[in-house]
Amino acid sequence: MLKGGTVSAVPPFIALTGGMGAGKSTALAALERLGAAVISTDAVVHDLYSAPEVRDAVTARFGADIAPGGVVDRASLARRIFASTPDRAWLEQLLWPLVRRQVEAWRARVSLLQPPPRALVVEIPLLFEAGAEQTYDATVAVVADEQLRAERAGSRGHAALAQRDARQLSQEEKAARSTFVVENNGSIEQLESELSSILDILER
Repeated sequence: MLKGGTVSAVPPFIALTGGMGAGKSTALAALERLGAAVISTDAVVHDLYSAPEVRDAVTARFGADIAPGGVVDRASLARRIFASTPDRAWLEQLLWPLVRRQVEAWRARVSLLQPPPRALVVEIPLLFEAGAEQTYDATVAVVADEQLRAERAGSRGHAALAQRDARQLSQEEKAARSTFVVENNGSIEQLESELSSILDILER
């Protein structure tokens, strides 16, 4: 389902978002196969937890036991921040500027590629929550039926789907605020076809 379209410079700078279990990572991989350059902010955050700047700030707030052996225990940290709104806000204020810096550096690098990618796509689950949507030429929300989302998230160990979802905008709100909406209830081939149509619109 295409909700709308805008014309943008090539390669367009696109944010990909959606709720847990909707299939953002699957969509990102499909966009890469279609010729886009892609990056996941989840992967960026994962790398940032290894940076001394972040590790030291996290241990200063939560104690050394949050980083046994000098490595931040992400599962333990997640339990702490989802249980505390002030802690979650503190972590977001620490990480989001660093993530933006990494994404900007990536964008500068891949914009120089020849031939240029069809698009530059950033997977960012908390796009609207971070107030980052104005940075992008277009936004794409991946949505799926609630039962499918729960099954997908549960299969990856995200048992606390409802708790985590409560900390985010609903997928309906994400869809309403996005340039395009892609329903991911079918096959990968169907998803890739819808995403290809979006790239075609943005390349016009």
